[in-house]
Amino acid sequence: MQRHTITPREDWQKKVEQVGLVFHTLDQQTPGATYWDESAYYEFTAAEVDRLEAATGMLQEMCLAAGQYIVDHNRFADLKIPSAAIPLIKQAWNEEPPALYGRFDLAYDGREIKLLEYNADTPTALLEAAVVQWYWLQELFPKADQWNSIHEKLIAKWKDLKDYVYEPVYFGHSNTDEDNFTSAYLEDTAQQAGLKTRDIMMKDIGFDSRSFAFVDLEEQPIRTIFKLYPWEWLLTEEFGSKALDFMHQGVAPNARSGWHGTQWIEPIWKMMLSNKGLLAILWEMYPEHELLLPAYFDGPHDMRDYVRKPLLSREGANIILVQDGDKQATYGPYGSEGFIYQALAPIPNFDGNYPVLGSWMIDQDPAGMGIRESKTLITNNTSRFVPHLFR
Repeated sequence: MQRHTITPREDWQKKVEQVGLVFHTLDQQTPGATYWDESAYYEFTAAEVDRLEAATGMLQEMCLAAGQYIVDHNRFADLKIPSAAIPLIKQAWNEEPPALYGRFDLAYDGREIKLLEYNADTPTALLEAAVVQWYWLQELFPKADQWNSIHEKLIAKWKDLKDYVYEPVYFGHSNTDEDNFTSAYLEDTAQQAGLKTRDIMMKDIGFDSRSFAFVDLEEQPIRTIFKLYPWEWLLTEEFGSKALDFMHQGVAPNARSGWHGTQWIEPIWKMMLSNKGLLAILWEMYPEHELLLPAYFDGPHDMRDYVRKPLLSREGANIILVQDGDKQATYGPYGSEGFIYQALAPIPNFDGNYPVLGSWMIDQDPAGMGIRESKTLITNNTSRFVPHLFR
């Protein structure tokens, strides 16, 4: 793995906007404060990409085994999952309703690959990985390659789901730039697969107490919805209990007369894998595994350098990083649910830049990579997306 500096394309802002990335600059008033950063790129060998792809597939198998372990050993309390959700999680786990995607965040220093966490429910940075860096590659390095079949596999997955979803498929999201264009991109891939779709803000979803159905602003029932909205948030909303009471878990909607409730994508069992408590459970199950870092629920044990992570935090919030006796801390609204303690990962330092590799899963298939780069060891919402290639 190498990091190269390069001159950005002329009018690069316009070019990334043309393929959907409107949020490309962090601060319009600060030169160089970009989110999409093509002043550098990472180069890998084909052998390295093969290793990363194989590791991603292995991690997916391990995480699914961990999900079964959580169900079999009733470890939901360790993950602080609400008791009302547990029966639905178990039902969804057994009935396997449609699931779409996820992203492993990996540390890779050219030698070791280590799992940092699994974004299994609402991962973003998808459009950047699937589309924007691909167009960058085609313009600047057309003879090189990129680990990136995300777009094609998303469309193929939606085609596979056509017999298992109710149309129109709604795409629900909150009102942030990142969520807006991520949801719009996913909706576009569903449309390319031949599905009818509708866009909706999560705050605009209502509940009709007469028909016992979630409805849109026109009071039309929402039978299938992809939600770019975490399950732990949804269950605390006013109608969160209704999402549990009227959840469709079946996978055969062709019998329309038997369709009741709302089908949610991602399914509720993703609560087990999107929780950072998964990291501690994986270490229990696979101690000393080459792809894992030591991780514990009850403290740092004998680790000298480690990271304390909330079970449910996002964008690097509420992290404490301890290294050589010094502490770095970030702040935010998380932590009341509890923490895990994970050994500090071997993230390489390229002239003050620390890359984290986002390795994408589409259903059960490794599909590609996107890289977020930071000036510190903690990746947060100001970390930059940097493209990659391999030769």
